[in-house]
Formats: sequence, structure tokens, C-alpha cells
Amino acid sequence: MSKSYTPGLKILDNSSVTKERILPLRGRVHVNKGDLVDSDKIVASTEIPGNVQMINIANKLNVDSADVPDCMLYSEGDFVKKGDVIARSKGFFGLFKSEVKSPLDGTIGNVSNVTGQVIISELPLPVEIDSYIPGEVGEIIEKEGVVIKSKGTFIQGIIGIGGEKKGLIKLIEKDNVKSNDITDEHQNCILILKSSLNLDLYNRAIEIGVNGIVCGGIDYITLTSILGRPLGVAITGMEEVTTIVVTEGFGNVLMAERTFSLFIKNQDKFSSINGATQIRAGVLRPEIFIGSKMDSISDVKNFDEDDLVISLNSQVRIIREPYFGEIGVVVDLPAELEKINTETMSRIAVVEFGNGNRERIPRANLEVILSD
Repeated sequence: MSKSYTPGLKILDNSSVTKERILPLRGRVHVNKGDLVDSDKIVASTEIPGNVQMINIANKLNVDSADVPDCMLYSEGDFVKKGDVIARSKGFFGLFKSEVKSPLDGTIGNVSNVTGQVIISELPLPVEIDSYIPGEVGEIIEKEGVVIKSKGTFIQGIIGIGGEKKGLIKLIEKDNVKSNDITDEHQNCILILKSSLNLDLYNRAIEIGVNGIVCGGIDYITLTSILGRPLGVAITGMEEVTTIVVTEGFGNVLMAERTFSLFIKNQDKFSSINGATQIRAGVLRPEIFIGSKMDSISDVKNFDEDDLVISLNSQVRIIREPYFGEIGVVVDLPAELEKINTETMSRIAVVEFGNGNRERIPRANLEVILSD
């Protein structure tokens, strides 16, 4: 029997989570396997080499390339500041000397007696990665990073923007939130809105100093205004904006009760969120993680690929119109292909919604919701 897999949406109250924390270049790992770390612990660091600038000393001093090393006042590996004289010609009888000053702070990388050029490297850029989530160091990847194991509440969204942020969970439980509902008590927090997010609410959140926003829905025009451009198809997460995670989808949509109840349960707890999203090859979901005590991870639920199979009693969300965003349960999986609205033959599932209505939905239009 063939299996039908979906991207899968996780809404879990008690689940094990692993996160790879990998450096962009090889560097140093600062923790050991088995260490318990909080979300701010620096677990690895490296340095990204700075840009290089080439200076033609021979031309500037009007000397032969072979004479450049003798004109240098600094050696390879020496640090120089912007404006420092790095080379000086001998002149005529000690007079009419020419000088070359460094155009930047950096390190002398190479002095060539063939080209007459000197390379100055800008200062390296230090890069540090933290644990992101509290937990245990489960694996060390030598000179590259670590794998963090943790447990807690794990919720994935539909779409997001912005990178990793942290803060206490603060809720506004109104279905119709106004900008003045966001107050100083929400500063530096992860703000949870049951309602949709509009531009007024977003601007107010920035004014207050909210670290991140989790909401039920968002209007595409609002998202475009926040980004300053239309949302593309590439991965998000690198935008210089307050991080947003949308749990349900586009439009004026309230957050699902199941999801919002988990946030109510975790009010005032510390959380980590990430708006990075990739919808095409290699699905990447925006996420919220709220850690719990790491006494043991033996009592948490683990999920594998088979949990993403659409099967009888699977809880699913419809991801295309005309039932976009609705949640139901699979009550039948007919074996025969059926003709759908696009005039193509497709495998379908019979989904029963909360009001008792049943609809025949193409399986490709469903995503399994993993929940406990």
C-alpha cells in the first residue's frame, strides 16, 4: 500500500526537540557532551575573515616592484590602523620621500616583490552561536557546533518572518485587539495574539519594544508593508524586522483554540521563536519552543516520518481553498482515484469538520497536525 505524506504541522505540549547549532565556518566548541545549557549559552564561535584590499605600492611610490619590501615599514602579520604610514620611498639623497598610508584598520597579509602590491585584510568578524533553546548538549560536532536536546511545548506556524528571538510569553486574549491593548508590560516579551495582526498593531509592538509576535493570521498587504516588498518564494528569516510567526494563515483568522490553549498554559514562561520559513524544497516551518525542566526526556512523545502519513483519524488542516485553514479528522480514505475540480484524477480523503459536515478533499491539499 502506498503512503501519502504531508509536510506536517506540530502542535505539541510535551515533546522532545533537537536543534543543530552549526557555525558558518569551522571554529571552536565551548561546551561538552552532557552539559546542561540555557538558551543564551554561547556553545560555539568562529571568526569570518574580513575583506581584503590590495594597494599597489610600486605605483604609488614610483619604484620597482623588487624594491617594495625594502620600502615597507611594517611586516607581514603586523596590525595597522587607518592613516598609518605603511611604506616610504628612499627619495633622492634622503629628500623628496613619498609615503603610502593605510586606507583601513587591518593586518598586512602579503607583500609582493613581483607585483609590487600589498594586501591588507580587514579585521575578522567574530561569530557566536548560542543554544537557542535550553536543554542538554546531546552531541558535539567537532569544530562545527553541537546538537541540543530538550523537551517542552513545540508549536509550528504556517509562515513567519524574522530570525531567532527570545522572551517571556505574554497573551492578549481578545478576538479584536486594539493598538492600545499593547502596553509597557509587553516590552521584551513574545506577544501572543489570538487575533490577526495588522500594521497598527505591529507598529505599536515595535514602539513598545516587543521581541516577537505570534498571531492567528495576517493580511498579505500588511506583510508586504512590514517587509517593504512582496514576500518571495525563497527562505525567510533574515529580515531586519520584529519576528512574526503566523499559526493559521493569511486573512482575518483567529488562532486555533488548541494552539491558543497551549499559550495560556505557558503564560509568563520563557520561550524561543524563529520566523524562518521555506515552503518549497525542504520544508522549514516557523516555530515557538517553550522549554520545561530537563530532569528526564523519557516521558515525552517522539515522532517520526510515519506520523506524517495521512491515515484514518488523522487530524488535518486544509491548505487550499475552498476550505483553506479549516481543521478536521480523516474518516475515510477511498482507494480509487477521483476526478477533482481541476479535471485531474487524484487520491482523496473524506474529512469531517467540527460541525459534523464531511467533504471530499484531495490528499495533496491536507497537512497532518501532530498533537498530543
